Amino acid sequence: MYTASFAFFEALWEAGVTHVFVNLGSDHPSILEAIVKGQRETPDAFPKIVTCPNEMVALSAAHGMALVTGQPQAVLVHVDVGTQGLGAAVHNASCGRVPVFIFAGLSPFTQEGEMRGSRTEFIHWIQDIPDQGQIVRQYCRYDNEVRTGKNIKQLVNRSMQFAQSDPKGPVYLTAAREVLEEDLTPYHLNQEVWHPIEPCALPPHAASEIAEALYNAKCPLVITGYVGREHAAVHELVKLATKVPIRVLDTTAGDMCFPHDHPGCLGVAYGVHPMIPKADVILVIDCDVPWIPTACNPSKDAKIFHLDVDPLKQQMPVFYINAQHRYKTNATLALTQINATLESKSAAPHHADLRKELEAAHKEWREDIIKKAAPPSDGSLTTNFVVAELRKLVPDDTVFCTEPVTETVNVINNLNLTLPGTLHNSGSGGLGWYGGAAVGVKLALDQQKAKGENNGSGFVCAIVGDGTFLFSVPSSVYWMSRRYDAPFLTIVLNNSGWNAPKRSALLVHPDGLASKATKQELCIDFEPSPDYAGIARAASGNTIWAGKASTAEELAKLLPEAVEFVKGGKGAVLEVRVGALF
Repeated sequence: MYTASFAFFEALWEAGVTHVFVNLGSDHPSILEAIVKGQRETPDAFPKIVTCPNEMVALSAAHGMALVTGQPQAVLVHVDVGTQGLGAAVHNASCGRVPVFIFAGLSPFTQEGEMRGSRTEFIHWIQDIPDQGQIVRQYCRYDNEVRTGKNIKQLVNRSMQFAQSDPKGPVYLTAAREVLEEDLTPYHLNQEVWHPIEPCALPPHAASEIAEALYNAKCPLVITGYVGREHAAVHELVKLATKVPIRVLDTTAGDMCFPHDHPGCLGVAYGVHPMIPKADVILVIDCDVPWIPTACNPSKDAKIFHLDVDPLKQQMPVFYINAQHRYKTNATLALTQINATLESKSAAPHHADLRKELEAAHKEWREDIIKKAAPPSDGSLTTNFVVAELRKLVPDDTVFCTEPVTETVNVINNLNLTLPGTLHNSGSGGLGWYGGAAVGVKLALDQQKAKGENNGSGFVCAIVGDGTFLFSVPSSVYWMSRRYDAPFLTIVLNNSGWNAPKRSALLVHPDGLASKATKQELCIDFEPSPDYAGIARAASGNTIWAGKASTAEELAKLLPEAVEFVKGGKGAVLEVRVGALF
């Protein structure tokens, strides 16, 4: 039998999807038939099916794979309830500009056996809702319903075009059982005509104007957030900041956008940095929140250029920055054009002094980071110390999936990253992303290695808070990690609860009741503390390494054990007790 369901999987494979993360249900009888048929008859030309006991973990795993490969992977869920189970992962993929393909079944639309796939179970009435796509529509670049199997491949490819065209993001396709059961004559599409929209370059005059402004600036600043999504863009940004002394500020900590050992690196800051009001020329490139106006603003005299794949931020109801010029463009192409304009220029007279200023400031910044990472005299642990020690032990090309929320700046500063592709986060605020993402990242790295596309270590490390660990559905995450041989190291920074809500309160009410209240009063504490590593170990069937460190002495013993365990091909979770921020 060649059904619409089989054509669906065939279309995914032909479009470049290698993995389908599934959470199956009563809407999938023909899907199950197609899976068995494909795995038996065409195992080398059929996507790998990954069972996911939780939908958010499934979408986070597809998200993680897409970050490594640049290619969308697929998620298959069950009617409206499975769609709702995607939860905050849809928000993350949308805000984080990540291409993912989501497919969900619909309840059957016939009830008396008129067609194959007609209603056969009680639940088919309960799960029949007026507009299932409405659940996720506002987060998706495209959503549609397959009404006949005869064009199912065309709709899959149209969805993939939207997912992969800037600004990239999730797409959502649905089909009822009767449609998926439809018998078809086998057919194939010409995949050469289904490419996404090509990236945009700058108008020639814009490249020249930006280049001249940066070249002549006395205090130029680049603010970015997603430049690291394309590794070539990182190299072009480094080339620019080497030709002209420029400071670079990262506002997302979601990709390795600029090497931390470069003298122009300012590290990570969320909307507030002393160089923002000092800069006379600011290039905002692929960035969602360059500054927070209630806390930090550029000089009124600053010349501001905004380059982005989505400069209008079409999914943000309120967004604007005071840029004199804005262009919809691809970062790699734009930076290449700017660099080409500067290539023939020799250094300006003021560049030597500016370069010395950058080098001195960078040296002072790194020395301060190292100083803060010193072990406390009482033997206790801090995030700075833990991450600095971790960095010494893991491979240089370790890929970090980070979700430590209030500790993000400390974590990123101490990782001191220099290689593109070694840092990923959710790109937004849907907490619990790290677990599925780490599984997806590891699967992608191993796939690349098997194809000879990546000869790196393939070491994956997640650094998370205690809150994000609980959000991640660890029972599913660590079961999947074991089932699909995707081991990674997890460092759980246990600071006894959520710090983010109190920080938010202090920004509005610095002297309010919350400023003097205990965590217990604010309902943000996690005491008595769960056994985080124990939860993960149980979920893995007691196969992963689990440990807990509360002192520098314990960390010195347990951290090397955990790292070596992962190097040996097994997962590991180390909980570390660090001091609270407030």
